[in-house]
Amino acid sequence: MTLRPYFSSSAKVWDDIQWVYGIEEAGYAGWEIVADGNYRLEKPENLEKIKEVIASTRLGITVHAPYGDLNLATLNDPIWRESIRQIEICIEHAGELTDRVTIHPGYLSPASKILPQKVWELQKEALRRIGKCAVEHGVLACLENMISQKEFLCRDAGELMGMAGGIEGIGLTFDFGHANTLGKVPEFLSNVGHANHIHIHDNHGVSDEHLPLGAGTIDWKTVGKTIAARYSGVIVIEGRSIEEAKKSRAVFSECFV
Repeated sequence: MTLRPYFSSSAKVWDDIQWVYGIEEAGYAGWEIVADGNYRLEKPENLEKIKEVIASTRLGITVHAPYGDLNLATLNDPIWRESIRQIEICIEHAGELTDRVTIHPGYLSPASKILPQKVWELQKEALRRIGKCAVEHGVLACLENMISQKEFLCRDAGELMGMAGGIEGIGLTFDFGHANTLGKVPEFLSNVGHANHIHIHDNHGVSDEHLPLGAGTIDWKTVGKTIAARYSGVIVIEGRSIEEAKKSRAVFSECFV
């Protein structure tokens, strides 16, 4: 099966939506909407513009739920409930557009570091609630692995799969750029058959740079060959501009075969 990539740019969430037409022109099959800034799905004017773009292109759609200042594992109950609420609202509207929504796990605050089991339980309960909402709206909410910052949950494949495992409506997004900041690309590759959604971008193995494919240290020939052999879902290339999208598309065409 030939894999056809989607494109996404968190750097563009405050830009006018006209930039999205460049995604199709750059050779991409779809757009992952980062549901923040001018693309918050609960705002009718945003959703109307998004639907207009979809209707006038052949782009497939996936959605990345908002994550700024949200924490699904916080001990602060009002913030925990608000974090769940915002993701559920995104899923409710995303169900009109797609069957895949990526969500971020929570993270440890200074106060919560002394209660790791409580943090785990709060994150699991948040996923049970989000999963129920996802099922109701025909969506799979895919939990994403995080970058090297030690406060984040789900930085390795085992914890990610353990956190999401057995919860109806919850799947897995494997982000190979994030994995590279921890030197864990091989670990995620060996488990890629469990992924329900994939994000790719490049970096130099230290921070989350979101570089075009080939501009960092990830061995895309190995990654591409393995993913192409074991995975058949959507692959989202994340980047900062249409110009970088074109560079990544060329590398993708060469390596993901």
